[in-house]
Amino acid sequence: MAEATSVGGHYPQRRRGRGLRRFAVFVLVIAVGVPAGLILTFRFVPPPLTPLMVFYGGPVTQQWTPFELISPNLVQAVIASEDDKFCSHSGFDFDAIDQALDGNAAGKRLRGASTISQQTAKNLFLLPDRTWVRKGIEAYLTVLLEALWPKRRILETYLNIAEWGPGRFGAEAAAQGNFRKSAWQLTANEAARLATILPNPKEYKAEPPSPYVARQSQIILARMGEVKRDKLDACAIQ
Repeated sequence: MAEATSVGGHYPQRRRGRGLRRFAVFVLVIAVGVPAGLILTFRFVPPPLTPLMVFYGGPVTQQWTPFELISPNLVQAVIASEDDKFCSHSGFDFDAIDQALDGNAAGKRLRGASTISQQTAKNLFLLPDRTWVRKGIEAYLTVLLEALWPKRRILETYLNIAEWGPGRFGAEAAAQGNFRKSAWQLTANEAARLATILPNPKEYKAEPPSPYVARQSQIILARMGEVKRDKLDACAIQ
């Protein structure tokens, strides 16, 4: 009888073990399957909204614009300003990360090292807080994005969902709101200004430009020449 009781006592533990394993598999399927499914869908279908648009707290202007209807000047300006290794990395710029960590450890002004791929993953699925948990999720989503999308689609989506001013999301809203023209008509100078305000669109304005924006946009304008010369945008324009 003692042996039967001992064997029988294992049944609830086995059921609990099976239940935990099933729950773990369910969580894994949700954690992997849902983001992967959404990313695969958004490879072909424009994302209707982003979390920041939903929780913005005011009117939002955004119009999806196909990549071929966005000025090459803006493509070059954003790559020059945000991520000149966009076409050569697999989602992460480890040299920039090392430099940022060294600078932060030395007590210098905090700086980021996010690539366009990381920023696309963040803007597409997350809110802009600065917790380590969010950075971890962002890294995971970036890996999925790079695995499931071509570079051109990553950049196209980034240009369409990035915040470019109060309630302005995407290149078309930025071009219309600042220069009263379409994203396709942006000049090199206008594109450089828009790229300049990307890191802090709530503080900076492309039109009229502050002294900082005017000065920094000239630096980006020079870098745009390097992007074009060295074909640093080749993965997107092909």
